[in-house]
Amino acid sequence: MNPFRRNSGKAALSVVVVGAVLAAAACGEASVGAPDEAAKTPSPAVATAMEKLVRQGFPGVQVVIDGPAGHRTFTVGVGDLNTRAPFPDDARVRIGSNTKTFVATVIMQLVAEGKVDLDAPIERYLPGVVRGNGNDGNRITVRQVLQHTSGVPDYLGRGSGDGITTQHSEQLDPDEETLRWQHFEMTELVRRAMTMPPQFETGAKSVYTNTNYLLAGLLIERVTGNPAADEIGRRILAPLGLRDTYVPAARETGIRGPHARGYHRVDGEPIDFTDFDPSWAATAGDMVATATDMNRFFTALLSGKLLAPAQLAEMKRTVPFDRMPGADYGLALIHRTAPCGAQVWGHGGSIPGFETRNGVTADGTAVTVTVNQLPTTEEQADAVNDVLDAALCAS
Repeated sequence: MNPFRRNSGKAALSVVVVGAVLAAAACGEASVGAPDEAAKTPSPAVATAMEKLVRQGFPGVQVVIDGPAGHRTFTVGVGDLNTRAPFPDDARVRIGSNTKTFVATVIMQLVAEGKVDLDAPIERYLPGVVRGNGNDGNRITVRQVLQHTSGVPDYLGRGSGDGITTQHSEQLDPDEETLRWQHFEMTELVRRAMTMPPQFETGAKSVYTNTNYLLAGLLIERVTGNPAADEIGRRILAPLGLRDTYVPAARETGIRGPHARGYHRVDGEPIDFTDFDPSWAATAGDMVATATDMNRFFTALLSGKLLAPAQLAEMKRTVPFDRMPGADYGLALIHRTAPCGAQVWGHGGSIPGFETRNGVTADGTAVTVTVNQLPTTEEQADAVNDVLDAALCAS
């Protein structure tokens, strides 16, 4: 669900990285609304970065760029290892932890409406939920939940609090095929977390922890009386016209519409992991979207179309990000500086089968990079980031 922690060991349902076999890396592209030939061809830096990434073992990569220069889509490799078909145009993919930014945006809208106080204890909205084994919702604020400074344990059983582990925490670590299809309720997963002690003293530091965003989803539901998916749809998807973005229905295991196949390496072999029940990710990472919709959402958010200036400013108040040296984490917004000096805001997401990295620069250029397999080494993870940086800096 978060793309920046890397996995150097054996992966089961790991959420960060994996490489699959891919032979030929034919560079294909599609361009919408690009008036000249140059807009239909990736820059040399972007093309080189994409080809290097596929040579490292990814089935395929898709780069979608929106901004002052128009809309451009570039693909290299394949979206299906069996048919060798490329990524479809407007491919739907699982977006993992980008879900968190949708959730945080809804909460900030509730803050603007006076229904949620960022600095109130989470106990006010979820009485008795954060309790047991040293966990205390009276000592944790809504803000600390959204910025990962709460210290709550991760229901996925990861997150040592040292900020240096190379294992992603977005996994249930299953070796059993049955867990792939198992359905979970958010309250069940939070109760699982509360059987463990806190990772660290509340407010002492920031450690990316998925339980925080299950609590955020439950907060939305308690305050509004509606499912979090309905609030995301009513407040964000419908106003922005994001018709290809959705929260999967209960027990929905497939991906609607045209999509690439997503792969996960198990015992060295690429396994088709396109279909599974994402309820274990819930409001921490279960959504599906196209890269175009992702660019539209982040651009709208950062340009003030979804939040008043005061609430957007709160989202951009950052703490050091434990998963990416040199980056900072706000309320589900990551800030970093690209190699060319561009200031970039976005998030990113990893979930079995797919990894997405994205960012928006000050001039309104938005880029989303998708690979249909998770990196398994730091070199592979860096290669995905290199594609994003090349696209941001060349646009």
